[in-house]
Amino acid sequence: MIAITLPDGSRREFENPVTVADVAASIGPGLAKAALAGKVDGKLVDTSHRIDHDAALEIVTDKHPDALEVLRHSTAHLLAQAVQRLYPGAQVTIGPVIDNGFYYDFAYERPFTPEDLPAIEAEMQKIVKEAQPVSRSVKSRDDATKFFRDMGEEYKAQIIESIPANEELSLYSQGEFTDLCRGPHVPGTDKLRSFKLMKVAGAYWRGDHNNQMLSRIYGTAWLNDKDLKAYLHQIEEAEKRDHRKIARQQDLFHLQEEAPGLIFWHPKGWSIWQVVEDYMRKVYRRSGYQEVRCPQILDVSLWQKSGHWDNYKENMFFTESEKRTYALKPMNCPGHVQVFNHGLHSYRDLPIRYGEFGACHRNEPSGALHGILRVRGFTQDDGHVFCTEGQIEAEVTAFHAQAMKVYADFGFTDVQVKLALRPEPRLGDDATWDKAEDALRAALRSAGVEWKELPGEGAFYGPKIEYHLRDAIGRTWQLGTMQVDFMMPGRLGAEYVDESSQRRHPVMLHRAIVGSMERFIGILIEHHAGLLPAWLAPVQAVVMNITDAQADYVTDVRNSLANQGVRVESDLRNEKIGRKIREHTLQRVPYLLVVGDRERDDGLVAVRTRGGEDLGSMTTAEFAARLRDENAR
Repeated sequence: MIAITLPDGSRREFENPVTVADVAASIGPGLAKAALAGKVDGKLVDTSHRIDHDAALEIVTDKHPDALEVLRHSTAHLLAQAVQRLYPGAQVTIGPVIDNGFYYDFAYERPFTPEDLPAIEAEMQKIVKEAQPVSRSVKSRDDATKFFRDMGEEYKAQIIESIPANEELSLYSQGEFTDLCRGPHVPGTDKLRSFKLMKVAGAYWRGDHNNQMLSRIYGTAWLNDKDLKAYLHQIEEAEKRDHRKIARQQDLFHLQEEAPGLIFWHPKGWSIWQVVEDYMRKVYRRSGYQEVRCPQILDVSLWQKSGHWDNYKENMFFTESEKRTYALKPMNCPGHVQVFNHGLHSYRDLPIRYGEFGACHRNEPSGALHGILRVRGFTQDDGHVFCTEGQIEAEVTAFHAQAMKVYADFGFTDVQVKLALRPEPRLGDDATWDKAEDALRAALRSAGVEWKELPGEGAFYGPKIEYHLRDAIGRTWQLGTMQVDFMMPGRLGAEYVDESSQRRHPVMLHRAIVGSMERFIGILIEHHAGLLPAWLAPVQAVVMNITDAQADYVTDVRNSLANQGVRVESDLRNEKIGRKIREHTLQRVPYLLVVGDRERDDGLVAVRTRGGEDLGSMTTAEFAARLRDENAR
């Protein structure tokens, strides 16, 4: 007998081996119809998978957390089949699942264009209606190579030839289409209903610019039309909120080819930066951090000692002087250890907290650069805490409260906490990693936080807590981190004297709340759609005259407000007041101050918001006080 244990703990017994589909059918016809895949002893499999031993089984339906991955993987095959129907001679290469969808790379006699997508999508819908069953077969590497080469699929044959000879390979077929794939896939094409092709791009075969350029078609797939519609709406909103577009409209910054991944900040953009930095500097001070400043370049020997050379050198920039090789720092932590090492510390001095708005450089691939959200030069609100093991919990819980307040102040209230665990490769032994991971779990429990664990996603020197913020249109952004590091202090010779007069290595906590300042400002711009709250806005108010008769008074008002700390401009153009109001509203200025003869004579300003609300007339002192109340953080 074969015993199958279901997620609710119930058991079903079968005299002979059974498929996932058989088990689903034994439970009920509704489940059999809804089954997309199975999960046997934690491994995703097709519904046709044969179970010949006692096992734990989950039936994957559209309510299962793995359902989207299976659907998207299968929709990539649906795309490839449609392309080959419409464009005989097109060769398939690779087609993985990515965030929110999938893509497939094709070799064809001409590049595909956006104009090709409607016809391909229509053919995909046709194949869905045909309800073609999806079947799996197994071949040896040599047989699979011959199979695809005989089909004219040279790229697929090359992929197979790079696989070890003793491995058996799985092939999936639907109708006339067959592809090499690990799977699993849905049982039939009729399960694939909610998808859309998004764009085309070029991609080199195997990512090497010396190889042939392929056509990459991107698509998105969802469990139902409602989710698809919501995602397409999110994409539409994201285009409206694109920080690069808003930056052009508001004259915040620009990027140019001579400095890829590096930013030219304009006065208004730099004003936002300064507000964020001043705010975070206050957070440092309230939390007991001492601000430091470390060199931009350091000899590679230090990066070798820290472990970055072995684990990060492909992302670093290097330079030479007098036959010595230096690296532009990709991280601030080794420099902070040098500050700590400059003097002998007692256990009574701990914890010691250093903070730095440290400029870092990382050699990101040019194709990954994206406005100010992904750059090569950036500044972090970086901090490091040197403490004892017994102080970890208190420091982490205090940091958590600190981070949550910061996010709320910037307008983010939906925050998910995740714990990234030991990766491959990594420094240290498993016992040290056990200790570090358990310390973070204990701190999160102490803070009353629910979290999700991410195996394999920690830093090479330690596990980390990650803060993922959901923005106004539902996208999530990973920002802050808190990392426990038992490795680097010892590698770089950091020591303190304990209660027994023995020298010990401190624990090093790496922490950041907003992370990259550049990226955070880009996220802020998109989250608020450029309508930054008054305390963040580069221009908080514009003073406008109705006629030339109020010009001198407008200048006086502007000077008075500027002296009270308001970021203010004046508009004395010979234009109708309605046009001035409209233009500054489009510039997303929070407050518009209008001055006519009555306001001038009474020493007042008429105040309206960019949303059109009339706040009445008030003195400059009253308006400045209103802004101060809004700015209080």
